[in-house]
Amino acid sequence: MSIQIYNTMTRKKEVFTPLEEGKVKIYVCGPTVYNYIHIGNARPAIVFDTVRRYLEFRGYDVTYVSNFTDVDDKLIKAANTLGEDVPTIADRFIEAYFEDVTALGCKKADVHPRVTENMDIIIEFIQALIEKGYAYESEGDVYYHTRKFNGYGKLSHQSIDDLKSGARIATGEKKQDDLDFALWKSAKEGEIYWDSPWGKGRPGWHIECSAMARKYLGETIDIHAGGQDLAFPHHENEIAQSEALTGKPFARYWMHNGYINIDNEKMSKSLGNFVTVHEIIKEHDPQVLRFFMLSVHYRNPINYSEELLENTRNGLERIRTSYENLNHRKEASANLTENDQEWLNKINQLHAEFLTAMDDDFNTANGISLLFEISKLANYYLMEKNTSVTVIEVFMKEFASLFEVFGLSLEKEEWLDEEIEALIEKRIQARKDREFQLADDIRDQLKNMNIILEDTPQGTRWKRG
Repeated sequence: MSIQIYNTMTRKKEVFTPLEEGKVKIYVCGPTVYNYIHIGNARPAIVFDTVRRYLEFRGYDVTYVSNFTDVDDKLIKAANTLGEDVPTIADRFIEAYFEDVTALGCKKADVHPRVTENMDIIIEFIQALIEKGYAYESEGDVYYHTRKFNGYGKLSHQSIDDLKSGARIATGEKKQDDLDFALWKSAKEGEIYWDSPWGKGRPGWHIECSAMARKYLGETIDIHAGGQDLAFPHHENEIAQSEALTGKPFARYWMHNGYINIDNEKMSKSLGNFVTVHEIIKEHDPQVLRFFMLSVHYRNPINYSEELLENTRNGLERIRTSYENLNHRKEASANLTENDQEWLNKINQLHAEFLTAMDDDFNTANGISLLFEISKLANYYLMEKNTSVTVIEVFMKEFASLFEVFGLSLEKEEWLDEEIEALIEKRIQARKDREFQLADDIRDQLKNMNIILEDTPQGTRWKRG
């Protein structure tokens, strides 16, 4: 079997063939760290973390790079508003980013480069573009000469003439053509800056990813990924910069995840439906949010609502309960029964179908459907009069393996606050002390807090109601 990826560049699925056999180089555009990440930022973090996990699951050695934009107009504005400097704000929200995406089950990238730590290579890159005739200096700014690059618009499938009709020169810009874009911006009074051959200033947004991808992954990478909103102009401009400099393809495969709507409306600050991950995971298990994001194919739009998240929580709970029931089965035989090979064949068949789904452009939606099928099969198996330790272990290993691909934990929610944990422990002790009225009162109190307790032979379990 071979993996197929939908390539934005060609607008079709292509068999995935990395440059170097067995190795994959991925660059994912990271956030601008001027605030907590919103739910739209969370989707590419989760999606491409899952792509990375699946490629590793299939035996590839993956090098994964995702950057931080830690200086730009938004950071400068935030610094002015808060009366702090840009590095302080960037440091604070990089730390917050790691807290949020770690809660969402995302592994750290192999490298998380920061713009401010790579200023030398960015300046060298710009200088090389000037020397090749693809860029020019204008009163302290440097612009990319878009028309000089043959093929501009090939990622977004737009002609230069179509782009020209919508282009404008903003106030204060000193470029020669409407389509040209900034590689270096001269510093205004009071702004953070770096010295360069063109004076004090800072880089434009697009140049940073071209420079850092080349530094950490080489002149051609296997997969370049990000949100759909980045395809134009950001990724289009990256291609123009990188390929003008090297004369080589910048990336072999371009992947873009779809948009997120909130209650069927586009998320935006002006509509008041701007939702940060920081706030969501105060109220919801972050694993449920991850499961929700993966329940829709990454290229499709996804609609977020509290109701849909609750439905997702129930689904994840059902699968985890299947795993727990396997784990707590005590009367299983050490020997295979006569029907066990049939059950093992069914598990293997579902595993093969899972691979087929994920090989087809990382179709996590179909992959999760098969996870439910495995869960259902496990429940049927446990209804058998005679069960085998061997089959149960195979089921459990299959759950563990697929949950690892999805970046999920098989353990139930572990994020109860201290008050709820203390009440559960107090109730357990009350039952031991035969103070049943107190135990019932605590059960009712927890129910009012949306915590449902289940007393089983294996101990007290809980779930959100």
